[in-house]
Amino acid sequence: MTDISTRKHLRTIILSDIHLGTAGAKAREVVHFLLQHTCDTLVLNGDVIDAWELKKYGKWKVKHTRFFKVVLKMMEENDTKVIYLHGNHDDFIDTFIPLQIGNLSMQMDYQLESANGKNYHVVHGDIFDNVTTNFRWLAQIGSLAYTFSLWLNKGFNFLISWFGIKPLSISKYLKVKVKSFFSPNKSYENKLIKLAKEKKCDGIICGHTHKPAFRMLEDNIFYMNSGDWVESLTALTEDFEGNWQLVYYNEQFGKFPHHQEEMAHLDNVMDKLDTFAFIKKFGFS
Repeated sequence: MTDISTRKHLRTIILSDIHLGTAGAKAREVVHFLLQHTCDTLVLNGDVIDAWELKKYGKWKVKHTRFFKVVLKMMEENDTKVIYLHGNHDDFIDTFIPLQIGNLSMQMDYQLESANGKNYHVVHGDIFDNVTTNFRWLAQIGSLAYTFSLWLNKGFNFLISWFGIKPLSISKYLKVKVKSFFSPNKSYENKLIKLAKEKKCDGIICGHTHKPAFRMLEDNIFYMNSGDWVESLTALTEDFEGNWQLVYYNEQFGKFPHHQEEMAHLDNVMDKLDTFAFIKKFGFS
């Protein structure tokens, strides 16, 4: 496991749409990412656990539990403040939020003051989505279709690789097309701008769409989206000067020759950690 002295220390890390409990969740990669960093505040911006899939075809695996082991370890060793926000796929937390237990807070949204004094409203983003808010049944069908398309991706990309064609994401293409039909991009951005003005903040930070974003909208409203850990494998980070960065995991770690060996070593180490030891330390037993 990475030594704590070699990790990069950040002010804020924002992750969303990990979808633990699904076959597509890149649990090993997100754990590896967290083990390379320490931070003062970790924001889990919704859809961390995919309850929709777990109710139907999803399966909880050891590697999914590892994610929470690492988060608990960050809270214990680094006194990291963890903010877990509501997402539409893990809306089961709605029944007991707002909730505060030590450094762990569960809530609907979060007002984040950056190191440079700018304020950002952090929210999962499903409230801007016409499909999720007005056609919940269609959103659930779409979730199953997205899972199927992820499986289809593997066979399709294996086939086109024989012709020297780079991998393509059918799942991402279909997701974008359906979302754009029901929630045109301009309508989506107008909702972002309206909420930012209502909250009197400088920008909005979302997840939900699985589309990493880092851009200025109209009226000088800055929009950031942390992407996902199914396909994009992205995170938002803030340093101690208030500078934000959209980090692509595959660009930082995926191409290194030692990556697979380190991931295998990570598996071995994490398997030896005792989940119940963490639970007892935090007084949940």
